[in-house]
Amino acid sequence: MIPYSHQVIGEDDLRAVAKALRSDWLTQGPEVLRFEKALAKYSGARYAVAFSHGTAALHAAFFAAGLKRGDEFITTPLTFAATANAGVWQGAKPIFADVEWDTGNINPHEVEKKISNLPRSRRGKLKAIVAVDYSGVPVRLDEFKKMAHKHNLIFIEDAAHALGATYKGKKIGALADMTMFSFHPVKSITTGEGGAILTNNKEWYEKMLLFRNHGITKNPKLLKKKNQGKWYYEMQALGLNYRMTDMQASLGFSQLKKLTKFISARRVVAKRYMQAFRNEKNIILPYEASYGRSAWHLFPIRLVNPKKRPFVFKKLQEAGIGAQVHYIPVYLHPYYKKLGYKKGLCPNAERFYASEISIPIFPSLSIKEQNYIIKKIKELFE
Repeated sequence: MIPYSHQVIGEDDLRAVAKALRSDWLTQGPEVLRFEKALAKYSGARYAVAFSHGTAALHAAFFAAGLKRGDEFITTPLTFAATANAGVWQGAKPIFADVEWDTGNINPHEVEKKISNLPRSRRGKLKAIVAVDYSGVPVRLDEFKKMAHKHNLIFIEDAAHALGATYKGKKIGALADMTMFSFHPVKSITTGEGGAILTNNKEWYEKMLLFRNHGITKNPKLLKKKNQGKWYYEMQALGLNYRMTDMQASLGFSQLKKLTKFISARRVVAKRYMQAFRNEKNIILPYEASYGRSAWHLFPIRLVNPKKRPFVFKKLQEAGIGAQVHYIPVYLHPYYKKLGYKKGLCPNAERFYASEISIPIFPSLSIKEQNYIIKKIKELFE
């Protein structure tokens, strides 16, 4: 089976992890800080905080943003459930805004409408806009930053798909108030599981450091009681154990050196698909916005006739092609239905989901495998 995505692990990665295993530090050691500094330097951000997984990173961002029970935030339904879940864990309520049909990204005009239509009694409860760079295509960052500033909101960018993408020539990572990266094996680089938040805000940075370590600090500058001895620590918030290990960080540092090569390889695969299917009338090809360059985390094709998707998906699986679907709109999941969300809330997102199939794209996908995938898809429509 050809998977829809797959990690690329080299001998250099293995050596890096082995070195960490032979060191004195398996967790809470120097490798994590080294990886964080490299991430911040690559993206142009002042600070980076690494976490055990991307969901933990998102949770920390909501914590740092100060979201609490009764607050609200606007986000996209066309994403993995963790984007909304992280806010729900803080007691906040998601407001889902519809997506752009061409990119699958949350539509800034729909977000503005959601804000404008809020009753006055709820406007003070709205705290954040959380946008997702669907498939690796950056959202309209300038518009969201301007909107967030206008309405006194925090702008969080879920860039789980977009490490290595650019927006108007600038790398993703330092353009929102807080930006999340994921290092799951199917992402641009991997640490096994892992994630990070990048920010230019020192206060949020310190809050996230606190949150990932049970809410505990030993930083002398932050302690409420001074001069208690080097052993002394304080729990100042209700945090969690969301720490990244040194083995994960050493793998991430090694992988980050190859990120440019990985993204270039993904772009070559995407270009080959675009050329192969440019005249296929049964398929809507993915759209790379003029204002940025995609990281090509996914290659999401959409079927002109959504009713054919079960047949196409089944045949691809039978042919050994590990197609996938991204994503079921979050509010259509049973948990969110119980919270009162209903079908029809975001028509574009539902239409996008109903017709979408992600076909394999990853750096080590061979030309032979690509040609096989192209051939099988064309045969299905013949």
